[in-house]
Amino acid sequence: MSHGMKTLHNGSSFDRAELPLLDNDSFFQTIPDAIAGGWRVCSYFGVPAAGGAVLYCLMASKERGSLGIISTNVGRSFPSLAASCPQLHLFEREIAEQCLVRPEGHPWLKPVRFQQPLCQGQGFWHDSDGGGLLPSVMDYYRVEGDEVHEVAVGPVHAGIIEPGHFRFQCHGEEVFHLEISLGFQHRGIERALIGAPTHRTMHLMETIAGDTTIGHGQAYCMNMESLGGVYSPPRAETVRGIALELERLANHTGDLGAIAGDVGYLPTASFCGRIRGDFLNMTALLCGSRFGRGLLRPGGLGYDCETDIAGEILKRLESVRVDLTGAVSLLWNTQSVMARLESTGPVKESDAREIGLVGPAARACGMNRDVRRDHPFGIFRMSQIPVITATSCDVYARALVRWLEMERSLDFIVEQLGHLPRGGGYCNRPKGVAANRCAVALTEGWRGEICHLALTDELGRFERYKITDPSFHNWSGLALSLRNQQISDFPLCNKSFNLSYCGFDL
Repeated sequence: MSHGMKTLHNGSSFDRAELPLLDNDSFFQTIPDAIAGGWRVCSYFGVPAAGGAVLYCLMASKERGSLGIISTNVGRSFPSLAASCPQLHLFEREIAEQCLVRPEGHPWLKPVRFQQPLCQGQGFWHDSDGGGLLPSVMDYYRVEGDEVHEVAVGPVHAGIIEPGHFRFQCHGEEVFHLEISLGFQHRGIERALIGAPTHRTMHLMETIAGDTTIGHGQAYCMNMESLGGVYSPPRAETVRGIALELERLANHTGDLGAIAGDVGYLPTASFCGRIRGDFLNMTALLCGSRFGRGLLRPGGLGYDCETDIAGEILKRLESVRVDLTGAVSLLWNTQSVMARLESTGPVKESDAREIGLVGPAARACGMNRDVRRDHPFGIFRMSQIPVITATSCDVYARALVRWLEMERSLDFIVEQLGHLPRGGGYCNRPKGVAANRCAVALTEGWRGEICHLALTDELGRFERYKITDPSFHNWSGLALSLRNQQISDFPLCNKSFNLSYCGFDL
């Protein structure tokens, strides 16, 4: 049963005339019915239209291995589903902010990013003088009580880090509630993509979240290839998969080191800091950039992986695996470290499923979901990586899942480097972009599911290019992990999620 949706496979496109435009009652009933039937929301967004907006909801089914999309026209308001489908609460707030249409009945309607809307006009949270709200100058949820106090952290933090505001409601050291406010940077990535693609578009995609250059670049390349009617060569798909797993290894290594540092365990923190650099340098061998910029291009690669480079990476991997195994083993074998990780920051599986967690954070709650297997793309259509889960749902589980994923990523890279397909990997560039099409691409970044959805107009330009970074799904999980925990555990919980401010602020 497809619930009246247009179904498609990951990395494909279709004519927009085929997209179901449902009446409001059917649209707003289809979404909760589909969620109850095992579907989950990948993206929910709006496109401004005369007198309102057109809403689009993209959903995924692991059991069917397919995606589904529906749309509807709404006026200046639409019924909120956030109370019954919590995974929609941020999406609805974003729609309100970008399209100036109100989700009636939303339990906590407030700005997401304090950005300018995609359409002209004043938002419904502008004052009579036409001035918009300033970031963090708004109502926050408050717990009342004589002994309840409020702790505000940020938005300015120590060190080189993007701004983010965290407000805790506490009783002594115990946290009753954490509210997170982001969106201070006004990056305007999605707005800049209207009317694209241009020669600069790929560079924008590589800066959506700098530590996820390959993940977002892969999704964009998939959409451009689908819209341009070209295919990436097998060698290019293999090198893309290797780069994606190197990106995962570098960031997971950094996270394990940072988790060790947050509990004051310096041996693993120091080792992992250095080893993370080793993985970044392997990516630099491929393309000259430690973050992989310039490596992926629509239709193939910007740089090929020559035989001598493949051999050098294999040699380095052999040495790094030994060092990494020793460094991480120190964590599991140190009782004082385990005492800090176990039972800290738990998120129940039922809560994780309700709010739509993705990536390692979801798998640490026992949720067996991974785009590489459930909606395979590129080399992962041919070569699968086993999906790892944990059940304790705490900081320890989030650390353990990272390590187990790293072991399998190392095996995958070694296997692929040893069997690189022959032929070229350079670009078979799309000659143009098809008009009036809808293209969808999901990838599994190191934080989790990345979703790119492109809508082209009659000239083959982007009418809307919607990006959903995994952090958009997972910030609510961090807030839940602090419930009934000590406020001193916040840095540790925060690092166990390690979410992106810039990937959120688009």
